Amino acid sequence: MTDAQNTDNPTPDAALAALLSRHSIGPRWMVAPGPSDAQLTQAVQAALRAPNHGRMKPWRVVTVSEAQRPALAALFEQFARDSGKSAEDVAIERERAFNGPVLVAWVARIDSGVAKVPPQEQWICVGGALSNFMNALHFMGFGAKILSGRKCQHPALVQSFCQAGELLVGFVCIGTPTRALEPREPDEAQGLLQPWTAR
Repeated sequence: MTDAQNTDNPTPDAALAALLSRHSIGPRWMVAPGPSDAQLTQAVQAALRAPNHGRMKPWRVVTVSEAQRPALAALFEQFARDSGKSAEDVAIERERAFNGPVLVAWVARIDSGVAKVPPQEQWICVGGALSNFMNALHFMGFGAKILSGRKCQHPALVQSFCQAGELLVGFVCIGTPTRALEPREPDEAQGLLQPWTAR
């Protein structure tokens, strides 16, 4: 773990180093334990520090307990069958419901009727909150990955997780990583930071 994961008050350099080291970890590289309820609450508190114009909080987090995984597997199977997948792919889709020691759904509610906070700003909040949530888990020493795709638009899954007007963004798998970070060169930032050229 980095210094930022080991101390309550990391130095700015250590905190930045931890942030720059974050990456998604696939469920096959996760084992128990996952975060406790208290740690998940802390991660949600970090999510609340994301930009949030109007304090709308256009997102929420839905936990899926271990006992609920079979019910989720049935929904994943229904999606796979409705999509015309093969029996082998249906079985693979079912198994994905058991990914990660801890599993949460990320749900968004975008209100297009708020003139002062247009939909794109609300989506920025949803994405920023999710990023903060996953960064917080990383700082705690956990690995996480969000999995989405077409199944998050399947009516049975949407009905099961969403209230009226909500969208199912994806599922975040969380656990203790079993592999070390793979060394890699820093991502290229040049070209993404540009001076304004008025037109």
